[in-house]
This record gives sequence, structure tokens and C-alpha cells, in this order.
Amino acid sequence: MAIRRGRGVAAINYPTGMNLGGDPTQALVHSTPTGNFMVTLSSVDLGQGMKQIMAQICAETIGVPTDRVVVDTADTDTGPHCMGTFASRGTHRAGNAVIQAAREARQVMLEVAAEELEVNASDLETDGQGNILVKGAPQKSISIFDVALSAHFKRGRSISGRGMFLIPRSYPEKETGAMKPSTCYAHACTVAEVEVDDETGEVTVLTVKNVFEIGRALNPKMVEQQLVGGSWMGISHALYETTEPYYPNRDHGGTDFNQYLMPGPGDLAETEIIVLERPSADGPYGAKGPGEMCANPQIPAVANAVFDAIGVRIDTLPITPERILRALKAQAN
Repeated sequence: MAIRRGRGVAAINYPTGMNLGGDPTQALVHSTPTGNFMVTLSSVDLGQGMKQIMAQICAETIGVPTDRVVVDTADTDTGPHCMGTFASRGTHRAGNAVIQAAREARQVMLEVAAEELEVNASDLETDGQGNILVKGAPQKSISIFDVALSAHFKRGRSISGRGMFLIPRSYPEKETGAMKPSTCYAHACTVAEVEVDDETGEVTVLTVKNVFEIGRALNPKMVEQQLVGGSWMGISHALYETTEPYYPNRDHGGTDFNQYLMPGPGDLAETEIIVLERPSADGPYGAKGPGEMCANPQIPAVANAVFDAIGVRIDTLPITPERILRALKAQAN
């Protein structure tokens, strides 16, 4: 009996969103009387950081600090239409809609500022700190706070905008069935190193090295956190998680999450993340959707590493000690 070591590689590509009649998402943006901005969406934040990213996108487009933007994703009854938070589409679809809405709101804001400063709106620019300046004459300026007050109480203007992102629908070719389900794809490659105890069947993941191409990382730290967490989740899918821990008999299956096996801190491998930025032509500021794919390539990489270690292919998840021992026994016979 021995500890066997193996290495596995897996590469994937993952579509951002899908072709559902154009996969539309809408957004609304408006200012408050104090010059803050509200983004209204029906795209729900599932913990992946959508509110932060939408605030950044809106702030960048209008030209204000991010902390001047509030994102409301509270109610699909009163919010603008969204197909849903799935298919890694949130940043791409909602982000594009927010850009459109923010651009419209920005234009109204500049028009009001132009009236106050007695210049043309095309001669104005924002400084990103909450002020609007005359190009070439920054001493002539007005705060966005004062512009919002003027719009609401003097000019009778609504600093607001509407946005909707809709991709061209792709229809299957009659002859081949070929179609284009998405406008951009993210990519990833994982290399996993494992040790397998051929006496107990226990698998220890030693290292996981991940390379992700995700368009542009709009918030690099949040991207890194998502990719590291996803890598650990992929290992969990590969080796631990199942609703049927006792097989082939299901009589003693788990009944709650207290009996649902997941790795603890001591089971997590040394993890390396490398992010490649290849901006998408139609993504908001070049972003794609790194969402779900962050937990995908680790599963086949670990499976391939186990095969490399013991010479037997395990084709059912999770790759448990029992399944490994059964496979080794079958190989010996």
C-alpha cells in the first residue's frame, strides 16, 4: 500500500448570459435633490457583489465618486424588467443597461449645469469628485449638489435616465442547427495536484492553480475573492458534496445540512489565482461574467489528477474513498 501522487489539467470556456429573445435587462438611474444617484434594478444581488459593481459602473459613467451611488434591487414588481440573476449574466447585462441609463442622466445633469454656468453642455466635464467644470477653465465650475438643487427646485428638470441592454437574437441554421448563444465567453484552466492513499481511498488536494480570462476585472479584489471561493467550491463538488452519502443503498441518506459533507479549513488546498484581462467588445467597460465558471474547471482537473494517480477513471461524483477503493478492487480483479 502507498500514497500515490497525480496531476490533472482541465480547461473550459463559459458563455456570458444566454440567447433568450435578446436576454434583456433594464435599469433606471435618477438623482436625489442632494446630488446622489439611485440605480433601480430587478437584477438581484446573490452575494456576488452586484450592488458594488453596478455602483462603480454608474459612478464611472456619470463622473461621481462611487459612494454617491445607491443601488436598489429590492422589488421585481416595481423595478424595471430583468430576465434574472443566472447564467453569469449580471455584470454584463445589467452593467450595460446601467451605462445607458447613466449616460442619459449625465446628459440632463450637464444641460442643467450649462444653464447655470451659461455655457454649452458640450463644453463641460466632470472631475470625478462631485464637480462639473468648464473644459479649459476649471476655475469656472459648479458642484453636482448645486446642479441637483437647481434641477429639482429651479429648472423643473428630472436628472434621470433609462437603459436597456438587448443582444441580437441568434436563430439556429436549418441545415446544421448552429447558432450563437452568447456574445462573449470567459475562459479558465486549472491544474490540480493530489495524493491518493490506495489503502483508505482518501484524496488530499495539495495545490490548485487557476488561470481565468474574464474580460476586464472591474473590481480586482472582488474578482479574486470570487475565484478563490469558487476554486474551493469546485474541490468540494469533486470530492465531498452529495445528498446520497451511503451508496449504493439510499436508506440512510442525509436529511439536513448537518449531515451534508463539505470540506473544512484544514481540507482546503494551496490555491493560486491568475487573472488574464481581455476586455470584451460588448461588455460594460470590457467586463464578462466570471460568476458560475469559477467553480467549474477544478472538478475535471481533480478527477484527472485522481486518474493520473491510481490509473482508474472515476466517472461519478463525488470521488469518495469508497468509490476509489471499489475501482481499485475492480481493476485488480
